[in-house]
Amino acid sequence: MKDFSIAMALVDYIPVLFFGYAAALLQRGLYNKMSKGAFALFAAGTINVFAAGALKATYKFLYVANICDFEPLNAMFFPVQSIGFLLAGLAMIAMLFFKQSKGATVLSVAPVVWKGTFLFVGLMVLGLGCMDAGLCYIAAKMKKPAAIVLFIISFFCSLCMGYLSSQDFAQASMNWIAEGVNVVGQGCLLAGVITLDKAGLEKFELPIKK
Repeated sequence: MKDFSIAMALVDYIPVLFFGYAAALLQRGLYNKMSKGAFALFAAGTINVFAAGALKATYKFLYVANICDFEPLNAMFFPVQSIGFLLAGLAMIAMLFFKQSKGATVLSVAPVVWKGTFLFVGLMVLGLGCMDAGLCYIAAKMKKPAAIVLFIISFFCSLCMGYLSSQDFAQASMNWIAEGVNVVGQGCLLAGVITLDKAGLEKFELPIKK
């Protein structure tokens, strides 16, 4: 059972790496389309999401390997990830709906943070929904319907993860189901972003305000 649990902890790094790669491609592709402020929000948001996932995966590995039980790594997951998605979603909205001046800055107000999974799940869904909707819009303008399908699947997998987070994770079967859903979701996100990247996202001129 110990080896089984360690294997599960290692698998948890896969969706984290998928998201990290997708985020790096998006940062490169969207850099020349965002104001400095909007890009700062997007970069900070996606880095937060990546860091939150990496730290939680590390917590799981350290725990099941009987190295230590560093609970703060686990406790910070929802706050850091949800706010990260919210920032990335706000940056996407700013890029698509507001004038993007390269010298402009974006004033952001951090939401009040308190304990409670429901709040963070709500922020995560809101931010992720805005980000995925923006990516679907970009994919539509680039005439890449396959990418749209991949982003939609990724979003619904994330919704499933929100539901699964409320289930009994003391059962190994629930952990494996969650791992599978997460890998599929982040894999679809990465595949969609790679599709846009190969189609020339960095040089593509979006019909947005400048």
